[in-house]
Amino acid sequence: MRAIVALVVALVLAAPAVAQTPAAGVTVAHAIAEFGEPKYPPDFRHFDYADPAAPKGGTLRLSAFGSFDTLNSLPVQGESARSLGLIYDALMTPSQDEIAVYYGLLAESVEYPADRSWAVFTLRPQARFSDGTRVTADDVAWTARAIRDHAQPFVKASYMGQVEDVEALDDRRVKFTFAGSGTMKPITDVAKMPILSRAWWEDGRDISRSTLEAPVGSGPYRIVEVEPGRRLVYERNPDYWARDLPVARGLWNFDRIEYTYFRDQTVEFEAFKAGESDFRRELSSQFWATGYDTPAVRDGKLVKAEIPGYDFRGMQGYFFNTRLPKFSDPRVRQALGLLYDFEWVNRNLFYGLNKRLDTWFVAPGYRAEGPPTPEELELLEPFRDRLPAEVFESAQLPPVSDGSGSDRRLIREAIRLLREAGYELQGNTLVGPSGEPFRFEILLRSSEFERLTQPWINNLRRVGIAATMRTLDSAQWQARYQDRDFDVIAFAYTFYPPPGREEADRFGSTAADQPGSANLAGIRDPVVDALLERLIDAETLEAKQAASRALDRVLRAGHYAVPLTV
Repeated sequence: MRAIVALVVALVLAAPAVAQTPAAGVTVAHAIAEFGEPKYPPDFRHFDYADPAAPKGGTLRLSAFGSFDTLNSLPVQGESARSLGLIYDALMTPSQDEIAVYYGLLAESVEYPADRSWAVFTLRPQARFSDGTRVTADDVAWTARAIRDHAQPFVKASYMGQVEDVEALDDRRVKFTFAGSGTMKPITDVAKMPILSRAWWEDGRDISRSTLEAPVGSGPYRIVEVEPGRRLVYERNPDYWARDLPVARGLWNFDRIEYTYFRDQTVEFEAFKAGESDFRRELSSQFWATGYDTPAVRDGKLVKAEIPGYDFRGMQGYFFNTRLPKFSDPRVRQALGLLYDFEWVNRNLFYGLNKRLDTWFVAPGYRAEGPPTPEELELLEPFRDRLPAEVFESAQLPPVSDGSGSDRRLIREAIRLLREAGYELQGNTLVGPSGEPFRFEILLRSSEFERLTQPWINNLRRVGIAATMRTLDSAQWQARYQDRDFDVIAFAYTFYPPPGREEADRFGSTAADQPGSANLAGIRDPVVDALLERLIDAETLEAKQAASRALDRVLRAGHYAVPLTV
């Protein structure tokens, strides 16, 4: 929630550093992580990527696509604004040059026993909210309960998935008790939880509902201007309580960060070229290939650059709503995927710049490649009679067409699968087992997707399927997404390794019919549930990666989405 742009990411994994041991088997640490050792010792002065002498001042102008109607990101209702994490601090904060390593922010230390069944965080005495009031253990406990009782499912799973109880031991010490595997993951989950002011929210406000009143937080910025759906301005708090801590030194240097919202991506792009925002991460191949031939680029006033980096991303594509009978058969979903000619789309619409996504977990070590490893086979073998044979062969890849836009080989295979599933062609219409014509709507959030979707619709029409697309504004799209009111929806997951209980909210059976959960496709598969438990309970990085790869194979075999680009 905190980062606007992550400039440095290195693949270093770390674990707790012991500061003292007040009781046998109890660790007291300045840093926690899931695996390995931390990079920074207890007496570190600042993160290596931060410059303590960096000048402060100026305004960073950014744009956002969509809208917002709430500054409370917890409940399912409403569309929350960008970068609200700027106004909040957590108990601990991650370093950007390590993976899953957290250093004390609101908390000066954390202690936990060898079995990791509980953790006690001790708050810094100087920790303050932006209104000058102290951050107390009661605020932490109240926040945890508010997330448990009122947050949307994915947020609840991300922070509180394995929390059994939370209590304020005194003014500065708060204790979390965990149920589960005894790994570090539950502790790191609560460590990164943004802490709210109980006094502010209980002063006539309802944490379970949307609000456009700027909340009180303890982070480096405050919200100073709000135009619902149009503009949001953050201002650096000159009295930020943590400005001299090692974890904050050299960071948070802009005086103001301004977001302008656009409901049309082309208008947003033109506004950027006109100088109305300072930075843009280009995601459109069309804009990248054709949109930057301008005097500003030629004169060096606008810098177009490819910056090497690592993009945390999961599956991106068209997701099927498997709650609907017409999408409940994996053969049908596979057939519909065969009819999307990515090679034609890439050559004609992406200017040949893109590669197709072929995994649910993009990160190295977590994605399935080639035949299953012995570790993966150990996880998959108990379910051999429930899985397609190809799961035990090489990792499944999306079909590769001849790029003609209507590859006859793939079309014939799609028709074969549809016939196996009970569909037949009557005239020019494909009819299902119930006698109903096969038709569905593809829900889009941006007009940019229309040109990528129409070629698929054309191919679907060739086999007698009547598909249409509908582009909605962000508020309407959000409502239908939350209510699962769609046939097929264009969507993208973000995958931050190492994964934890939040993945159960994405793929677990319990979340399938839970409004607002991240299980968009409605996946209900006992094999997936079993692999999720192995992933969540993994005690080593190698075991967690093996479980992710095994899960990736099963999800690919389920054909829950038609993948698009990396």
